[in-house]
Amino acid sequence: MDELIARVTQKTGLDQATARKAIGLILGYLQKEGPQNEVNQLIAALPGAQDAIDEGKAGGGGGGLMGMVGSMGGGVMALGGQLMGIGVSMGQMQPLGKELFAYGREKAGEDTMGAIMGSIPGLSQFV
Repeated sequence: MDELIARVTQKTGLDQATARKAIGLILGYLQKEGPQNEVNQLIAALPGAQDAIDEGKAGGGGGGLMGMVGSMGGGVMALGGQLMGIGVSMGQMQPLGKELFAYGREKAGEDTMGAIMGSIPGLSQFV
């Protein structure tokens, strides 16, 4: 997880704590919305991923309107609202997603990541 956080901070300019929260929120979203088998393979391939997910759930992101959208479901847009709620700008979201998915491909394989990407509508705009 430290290697992934370092790569994300380098690509996005986020600090380490925010990068970790953002990764946790994204992985938690994938865990909720994606194909369970493939998402479990991804999480298993990333040591510390489940801890980051748990921290993301506990720390949540996004109060106000975007938080409400997130609690109602809201899909990828709600995830974007949560990320903005923890300090990730719109301009940082795509490099964050690209780096997380590139790292996922390295660790869990192209087939696993392809199945996750293909199963979640709108996800491709972030990666």
